[in-house]
Amino acid sequence: MKHLKQYYQLHEQGTSVKQEVTSGVTAFLAAVYIVAVNSTILADAGIPLEGAIISTVLASFIGCFIMGFYANAPIILMPAMGINAMFTFTFVHGTGMHWQEALAIVFIAGFLFVVIAFTKLADLLNRAIPEMMKHAVTAGIGFLLTFIGLEKGGLIEADPETFVQLSALSNPLPLATLLTFLIAMVLYVRNVPGHFLWAIICGVFIGKVLGVGTEQEMMNASLSEYSNVFFQMDFTNIWTVSFWTSVFAMTMVLTFENIGLISGYVSMLQRPDKTKRVLQASAISAMSSGVFGTSPTVATAETTAGISAGGKTGLSSLTTGVLFGLTLFALPLISHIPDNAIAPVLLIVGGIMMRSLANISFDSTLNWFPAYLTVAFIPLTHSIADGIAFGFVSYPLLHILAGKKKEVHKTMYVIGSLFLIHLILTAIAL
Repeated sequence: MKHLKQYYQLHEQGTSVKQEVTSGVTAFLAAVYIVAVNSTILADAGIPLEGAIISTVLASFIGCFIMGFYANAPIILMPAMGINAMFTFTFVHGTGMHWQEALAIVFIAGFLFVVIAFTKLADLLNRAIPEMMKHAVTAGIGFLLTFIGLEKGGLIEADPETFVQLSALSNPLPLATLLTFLIAMVLYVRNVPGHFLWAIICGVFIGKVLGVGTEQEMMNASLSEYSNVFFQMDFTNIWTVSFWTSVFAMTMVLTFENIGLISGYVSMLQRPDKTKRVLQASAISAMSSGVFGTSPTVATAETTAGISAGGKTGLSSLTTGVLFGLTLFALPLISHIPDNAIAPVLLIVGGIMMRSLANISFDSTLNWFPAYLTVAFIPLTHSIADGIAFGFVSYPLLHILAGKKKEVHKTMYVIGSLFLIHLILTAIAL
């Protein structure tokens, strides 16, 4: 205990072991829902559910440990909502690649993120990309998560004339989803600790009562089964243009999402000196995610719960990591979570991400219109990469057409050109 206090300088930071552990537990209760939600989304990509659960747990466990020891900051690293949708619905469902190829994209994007985090490229990209476009990407991903939640919860269905329509709400799945969503909203607005976790638990019982089943059989945590997911990256198509445009899109999302989140957390901690090491820890963890078999980890929004509870050092994130590891013992229960328990979480998280719309100014058409295209095209094309591409191509293009090309950072022209190549090649392929 004495060495622990000395390593984390608890006395100097004005905290204690009890305060840090309490903070870590609080953060875990806010974040543990990701084990069920992320593994379900990964399973939609074809990854065996059991392997997806274990990979999510291990990536979160290792990520929090890296943050706790290397950066000594109370920040949680776990697979991110939005990027997991990019993994499944953009790369696998959208482009038709196998989940093993998508894991290769995660690894290489993570490696490039490491290069960015350990050099001055992070500052360059942060200055080059307009804040409005960053917020547009976040809001667009929020819309996509909302659409996925509606679909997974059975609230909408395909229609031959209008493409999508409201489902019969009296059917078991949509009814169970609505009831679970109502409970989840009550817990969320009342700020009940672990609100998403309790909502999922209630959703399981509601699903059982209404006869909403799962396709999974009872399973046990088996590392031998996990071998089918661990280190299964497929680099066969590494020399194709579509592979590298996907890598580029994920690298961009990883970079400015982490930069934005981390900037807010170090401000809350009043420790701007930690920014560089926290970003580096996030990058290393993101790269390792491809090895573990999951979508990338990021400095997640649930970190706020831990910091608000008094977390000031890496001992807090270390505590969260240990608790993530212990969730492996709950594997048989997680495998029986129905879609009606997961969908409300996607709907609420989507709404939370859409708050970024408040940061988009409508004073200049040259700025808000590219942001609008990004927000609209991400859910409507069901592709985060394509949505970003339309926005990031239109931004410099509109400035050129308006005779204001000097107002755009040179790096944005490079980024826009790369995304334009992506759109052209996508059109040719189609």
